[in-house]
Amino acid sequence: MKKIAIIVSVICVICGSYSCSDMLDVESTRQNIEPSIKEKTDSVFYAYGILQAMQQLADQYVFQGEMRGELVKTTQYTDNSLRQLYDYTATTENKYDSAYVYYRVINNCNYFIAYCDTAQYNGSTNVVMDKYIATHAIRAWAYLQLARNYGKVPFFTEPLTKISDIDKDYPELDISGILAQLAPDLEKYAARYYKVPNFGYTGNTGPSIGSPNWESAAKNFLPRLCFIPLNVVLGDMYLETGDYEKAAHHFVTYLTRLADQSKTNYTAPMASKNSVGRFGDDDDLPDRSQIGATVNGTAWASIWYSNSVNDIISYIPMATTAQNGQTTQVPLTFGFNYYATKEETGGDPYVDEIQLLPSDAMNLLSDSTDYYYYAATDKLDKFDSIRVAKAGDMRMRSIMHQTLNADTIQQWIDKYKYANIVLYRVSTIWLRLAECFNRLGMPDAAFAILKDGINANILEQAADGSYYMNYITEDTRNKLKTTYPLLSDEYSKKFTIDNISGIHTHGAGRAASDCPGANGVGGTTYHTGKSPYQYDRVIGKKLKELADAGVAVGTTKNDTINAVEDLLCDEYALELAFEGCRYYDLLRIADHKNRAGLYGANYGDMWLTRKLGYKGWTPAKKYLPFK
Repeated sequence: MKKIAIIVSVICVICGSYSCSDMLDVESTRQNIEPSIKEKTDSVFYAYGILQAMQQLADQYVFQGEMRGELVKTTQYTDNSLRQLYDYTATTENKYDSAYVYYRVINNCNYFIAYCDTAQYNGSTNVVMDKYIATHAIRAWAYLQLARNYGKVPFFTEPLTKISDIDKDYPELDISGILAQLAPDLEKYAARYYKVPNFGYTGNTGPSIGSPNWESAAKNFLPRLCFIPLNVVLGDMYLETGDYEKAAHHFVTYLTRLADQSKTNYTAPMASKNSVGRFGDDDDLPDRSQIGATVNGTAWASIWYSNSVNDIISYIPMATTAQNGQTTQVPLTFGFNYYATKEETGGDPYVDEIQLLPSDAMNLLSDSTDYYYYAATDKLDKFDSIRVAKAGDMRMRSIMHQTLNADTIQQWIDKYKYANIVLYRVSTIWLRLAECFNRLGMPDAAFAILKDGINANILEQAADGSYYMNYITEDTRNKLKTTYPLLSDEYSKKFTIDNISGIHTHGAGRAASDCPGANGVGGTTYHTGKSPYQYDRVIGKKLKELADAGVAVGTTKNDTINAVEDLLCDEYALELAFEGCRYYDLLRIADHKNRAGLYGANYGDMWLTRKLGYKGWTPAKKYLPFK
């Protein structure tokens, strides 16, 4: 059974050719069977061939990662293959269970790596090394997904170009074994600090913010976003294996040296007493017109459709029509008919046959989140008091289209309204880094990423010498300047309050204690101790929840680390829901809890069973059947 995927992958490399109408097509007469990549144009052609293979796994990536988590629920219209993923009954016949789609990517990468001439220069500039390194990153990412889904998988790095190659005895490795094999080369190339290839801007900028015309959505793509930065995938692989030190260094390297934009200061959709929606009205909230003057910046909800936001690090762009290449079923599954014209839909692309909805667990988490705001009566010079409203987290609201009928609420998720399958965002990296910091004994740094963001204000002191961010220890401040040099003299100017805020503020309002200046967020006066989202308070609340659930929590630093990890798990859900990574985040966190052994060697399994057991999950159902 395990040879089937490799057989088909061999055939794809030997026979691979691409439609001239495909969105990823480039002008070349070469085919993959020719072992010669001697020119820059040829390397571009092969790189696009790999990206076409990525398109073929896009839907599976989303569904495998979300259906097995706890953030979605099925409906009467749900496709049977999705339903089987949801309740862990999928067999090798499931249409979204295919190792082949990952091996196709891997074998194309193997071919490129084996035959690419890396000594191609234009003057002093190497014209292929960026694509060569990016191909290593994509191959590593594909192996990471295989290990996440199947545990141990056949591993090979040479290109399979003939059927007889499948008879070789390939080792079956888990993620630790795969990383051990790939790390020497990956570390060598990561140290060269190459950015991903950028073939230049292609096409229009997509719809303007707030555009109601889904047909104007990015009909082309940004080529640089089609690649995965090597330091990002290396950090992910090390985090998966529990090597928090190396993972943190690679994430910090990406943020400091390679990221074009490290911004997290997005404004959340604001609650107001005259707002309409599932969160309802709240008389304690100011009118939208009154609160609107106190914040500025780019709206968090524009991440998925504005090319100016720069939050997306890597995505798989899908074709806008079947004639233009590989299409996706993901938007339609969430109830949005991306491929219909206005004439076909009468101007309303939302369908009644919604297959996936936010789960009760997701709604409860979102609804129970406190929303922070400055009262309507406050003026710009009076921001000493941040109020709390039981309005919920605004991220869910901002990605949801809904209609309210007399007795029902119809809901559609809009994250896939523009048919791009997002793999990594800047916020993803910050949350991964928070996970590392926490397990490295710096829960205060992890909490800072949620509350304030890692920005230069961590180093600011009042006249009496006290630090404004007084929950940060001196040891953590020193490490953020040296070991993990986000706040070093070289890089601290990149991470300021103007462009870095806490991830939690994306949906919970002004959780960070920043004092708006005349034009909004980013004033020069930083107020401390005013936000109810405080280190001791929030962690204490999580510890109580654990105790109420029967966990024998204590008062040690390790108890705090475990509680902060649960906070991060919640934030992953609020920030990254429906993006295809939920199940893998849960598995990884459960594994780390098992390794820590704080509440027993199998505490992580019990923790995950509490989250997923209602769907029939057990540790024995951790992986999919290999096909």
